[in-house]
Amino acid sequence: MEISLFDKSNSLYVSEAAELLEITFDCYKGRGKKQIEKYLGEERIAVMAVNYGHLTGFVGAAPLYGKTTWELHPLFVKKDCQFQGVGTMLVNTLENECKKMGCITVYLGSDDETHSTSLGCTDLYIDTYEKIMNIKNIKNHPFEFYQKIGYKIVGVIPDANGLGKPDILMAKRI
Repeated sequence: MEISLFDKSNSLYVSEAAELLEITFDCYKGRGKKQIEKYLGEERIAVMAVNYGHLTGFVGAAPLYGKTTWELHPLFVKKDCQFQGVGTMLVNTLENECKKMGCITVYLGSDDETHSTSLGCTDLYIDTYEKIMNIKNIKNHPFEFYQKIGYKIVGVIPDANGLGKPDILMAKRI
């Protein structure tokens, strides 16, 4: 497995990234290529995982608040390569690249559109902080992956994706 900055000149990797993005996130169906081109823009950082000449993972980031804070988005790893450390390696490499650009904090939103946490299907305007402190993972939601690599829940956006479908905001000082 090789982890490196994304090779924007390699059309196979661009195509595979677009396809994998669409497979991973339903909201990008039919828009994968356009989104990947956006994630490969000049102001952004993109990191890839390649195994035997094929893309197996991708993570990107864009600067906000000048260059002191970067948003990690998106992160995706081919299904048969998950739970093997690929995501961790991708994020670690991305964080190092962000740090070189003057980044202090990396943040992300981890949507709960499928009620995969105890924050889903509840009114987060009531006892917000207590619910965040007592969050439970019900259906393999990725917030626990991010916690394992040092990210903290710093807030939520209730109903971001519809009633009872919050966005879980996470951040890490690097």
